[in-house]
Amino acid sequence: MVSSKSEAGLIYNIKFSSVGPANVTGQDVVYEPSNIDLAMKLHYLRGIYYFNSQAFQDVTIYKVKEPIFSWFSHFYMTAGRFRRAESGRPYIKCNDCGARFIEAQCDKTLEEWLEMKDASLEKLLVSNQVLGPELTFSPPILIQHTKFKCGGIALGLSWAHVLGDVFSATEFINFLGKVVGGFQPARPNNLAHLLTKANPTQTLQKIVEDPLSIKRVGPVEDHWIANNSCKMESFSFYITASKLGHLQSRTEIQGPFESLCAIIWQSISRIRDGPEPKVVTICKKSEEKKEGPVGNNQFIGVVKVDHSIREANPSELARLIKNEIIDERLKIDEAIEKDHGVSDVVVYGANLTFVNVEGADLYGFDWEGHKPTNVSYLVDGVGDAGAVVVLPAGPNDSSKDGDEGRVVTMTLPEDEIMKLKYELNKEWSIA
Repeated sequence: MVSSKSEAGLIYNIKFSSVGPANVTGQDVVYEPSNIDLAMKLHYLRGIYYFNSQAFQDVTIYKVKEPIFSWFSHFYMTAGRFRRAESGRPYIKCNDCGARFIEAQCDKTLEEWLEMKDASLEKLLVSNQVLGPELTFSPPILIQHTKFKCGGIALGLSWAHVLGDVFSATEFINFLGKVVGGFQPARPNNLAHLLTKANPTQTLQKIVEDPLSIKRVGPVEDHWIANNSCKMESFSFYITASKLGHLQSRTEIQGPFESLCAIIWQSISRIRDGPEPKVVTICKKSEEKKEGPVGNNQFIGVVKVDHSIREANPSELARLIKNEIIDERLKIDEAIEKDHGVSDVVVYGANLTFVNVEGADLYGFDWEGHKPTNVSYLVDGVGDAGAVVVLPAGPNDSSKDGDEGRVVTMTLPEDEIMKLKYELNKEWSIA
């Protein structure tokens, strides 16, 4: 166990340890990410779950760690380490190495922390580690337990996107709540699994053009993070349910996500130097059933226009986002398969990317009858074009008729942040 202190000084007494499965997974068990999974390998999800002081009152670190052992026995692939087959295609060796567990303390109360409303500071509550450069030793997930001065707790989940999308990540951590509540998960059947995708069969005969939704980078080799050409920064803002209703009436579309996307798309077009972003990527929950406990099953598509975004009617942009998305999942699959799974690409930030988290059970994490008071997720490893994540604000922020507000978290080039805030405030009185 190692102890240190964060540079910001707000977080201190940081300690590192490891947690892993209670049961031995077995010999020669591997987990093979799909082509879509590998397309997301340079991205990471950072989730933070805030609990008030009553939720973890008199709960020791041992009591926090104890259910994790059973949890990992079910999600055994998350406790493994990446290897490469002879072809170079990555896979997970399920060797029960476990996850990194981080303990920390904060010199603010939970209320004081939330009042700061600083997305960049939130990164202190969740590990920002990436996979590599020593790939075979890097855990794909890390968990951080931060105790506030008031006794409140933040549980941070650092999740390698190659494991699965935000819907998989939320199912994963919600399952921990079930284990805490006494549920004993059954061992998955047929764990033994030999590599099936390691050796390429034949190259696709047709010439496969890269889809609009990915951008090739690198090569990154075994350090799974893309280098940006500019410094990226994150910020977030909250929109009440009543304000959201007003924005929808102005854009004439009954869809909170589509309305926000249209407004932000146009605003970024107006403040961004150079060509307008006439292609945007949309990620949202897929209606198809997911196979297995984890995986990238989200819908990924693009919207492309040939006219000025700056001068467009926001209602038309919202309509395009709602009705005219071109599904690119098959093309992404073919593009990664063409290179036998060794491609280095980004999806978030290849174009300006909008991620809809509606449908994820963000507040389904139950710790002995206590639900989180706030939940936030942001995407890390975003390309230069930027990404916007739209999250439901949660049941505590619902209006009388049941409508929820939204939390919008953006990761954009640093020099665009102040200009965008000004534009959103001037035109829409948000941010």
